[in-house]
Amino acid sequence: MKAWQISSFGVDSLEFVERPTPSPGSGEVLVRVRAISFNYRDLLMIKGLYNPKLQLPRIPCSDGAGEVAAVGEGVIAWKPGDRVAGIFMQNWLDGALTPAKARGALGGDIDGMLAEFVVLHETGLVRLPEHLSFQEAATLPCAALTAWNALAAGNLRPGANVLIQGTGGVSIFALQFGRLQGARVLGISSSSDKLDRAYTLGLDAGLNYREDPEWDRWALDQTGGQGVDLVVEVGGAGTLSRSLRALRIGGVVAQVGVLSGPADPVSFPIASILHKQARIQGIYVGSRKDFEEMNKAISLAALRPVGENFPWSHARQALTRMEEATHFGKLVLTVA
Repeated sequence: MKAWQISSFGVDSLEFVERPTPSPGSGEVLVRVRAISFNYRDLLMIKGLYNPKLQLPRIPCSDGAGEVAAVGEGVIAWKPGDRVAGIFMQNWLDGALTPAKARGALGGDIDGMLAEFVVLHETGLVRLPEHLSFQEAATLPCAALTAWNALAAGNLRPGANVLIQGTGGVSIFALQFGRLQGARVLGISSSSDKLDRAYTLGLDAGLNYREDPEWDRWALDQTGGQGVDLVVEVGGAGTLSRSLRALRIGGVVAQVGVLSGPADPVSFPIASILHKQARIQGIYVGSRKDFEEMNKAISLAALRPVGENFPWSHARQALTRMEEATHFGKLVLTVA
């Protein structure tokens, strides 16, 4: 089979190689991968910034969808032809996250989905929503589930105000899920064209922060001075202070990403956390049960993920596009 692997760190060093096609053992399932999608974590992993001690070679990418090609001894939950996606952490099936459940993350602790075939344990899979293509379903395991649990952290009621940052995968899913839940969604971006696209998905109000960098004041103005109920925070240290200022008293920051770089402990906004009585909730994807519940909602709403498609051979080009932050939604590879 063909696979992309990290043999040494760097996007340009990502190798397209031939590997033996694996066979499923007892309790395992062989999946023919039809599409994968990239997350920012994958880019960091490939560049050696996520885990410099990553055991190499490693097949990257946590997110992929395909069909069952064969099953191992004792597997009764799946049969050849079933449409499936792998779960991000293969050991996190239900309940709260523990150190043991956090092990087994695809594309990190173990080989990921950027291959023509993968073998996963039978419990490490979920069934795809029937209305989605493989390309659309490949966007769900990390970005969609992260956004789903970010909104859950806000315990939102209809009419609540949600603020999203940018138009990457998590933010666009947060927009779509927020609208499903009856929330009013505000968004910021460095691109007016991207905001225009977000309006077509239901964005209620948008601001180009290159034209007006004080987006926290704008969010307050948009909510009559009260502040938003939830910020889906993907920036990290560089945006957290403004996120807290944009928040209502007692609101929630769902901390998802670190796109703006590492934190400076000297400037950590302790005062804002106290004054706003804010709750900062770290979001680390979710469990298999969370994934299944999200898929039910996606199916009932006939929601369709948004992204850009690339051919199988263009993995490096797609990653470069992510690094340049010029994409909208998810970046997907069709495995040929």
